[in-house]
Amino acid sequence: MVDIVAGPLWAARNWSADGGAGSIHDDETASKLGFRGGTVAGDVHMNQFPPVLLKVFGNEWFERGNLSLSFKNATTDLEKVQVFAEVPQPGENCVRVWMEREDGLLVATGSAAISNHAASELRSKDYRACDPGELKIVNRLQPGMSLGTYQVTTDPTKQFQRYDSNVISDPLDWYRLTSPWGEPVTAPCTVIEYLWGYAMQGLGPFVGDSVGLFGAIEIGFHHGPFLVNCDYMLESKVLCVGQSPQTEYVWYETEAFNSANQRVATMLMQSRVMKASSPEYAS
Repeated sequence: MVDIVAGPLWAARNWSADGGAGSIHDDETASKLGFRGGTVAGDVHMNQFPPVLLKVFGNEWFERGNLSLSFKNATTDLEKVQVFAEVPQPGENCVRVWMEREDGLLVATGSAAISNHAASELRSKDYRACDPGELKIVNRLQPGMSLGTYQVTTDPTKQFQRYDSNVISDPLDWYRLTSPWGEPVTAPCTVIEYLWGYAMQGLGPFVGDSVGLFGAIEIGFHHGPFLVNCDYMLESKVLCVGQSPQTEYVWYETEAFNSANQRVATMLMQSRVMKASSPEYAS
């Protein structure tokens, strides 16, 4: 029988609700698209996993670990959710993880690991692109296309504000105070803020004003941790495009390199666009 480590129930916050109309996090927009209300972003939910992964893998998870999730059901502001992780058997370095709403609804499922990045939930997906001629929104995106190269410095201000206002689910003191690696470590939401946020500068013109949402996210550390107050070079590229009955999507990856040109962190993302929100599908 596999042992399981569970985190606490946590009322996750939809802190993107104030982003204005037109976002999946806005109640009115989300309701028109068939959701119960503005959705809690996937990166918010990912914040809840590190305390459990530290129990499973130790501090090494921030140096060489990953968290790889497919999102199954959306939640709304203050709905309580809980994360779970299997305890690895001797010799194992990749385990199953998942998140459930308080009533047992599956919110996300995936894997977490040390070093074994290739065996993750999302790395095992089929990235063969569909025929772009079948698409109406992301049809101009091609595998291998660059989404840009960016030189950034990780500013701690937003993470510190979120920590101080207690909106980071199950926060670690290392997000605000000195960590074993010196500077505070970045919470998953901050990793994604940089590795997704900058890539969106390249992706945005191709998706227009259609309503987007996260379908799946993986963050990985290779020569980590990914720290605040540090300089990194980000490189992002498209892996493939495709569609489901309700969405079109693009898979892309962003890598972060330090001043020694070591790959510190990666993010693998499936970004979905709601067909019902696009004028291309209005007919």
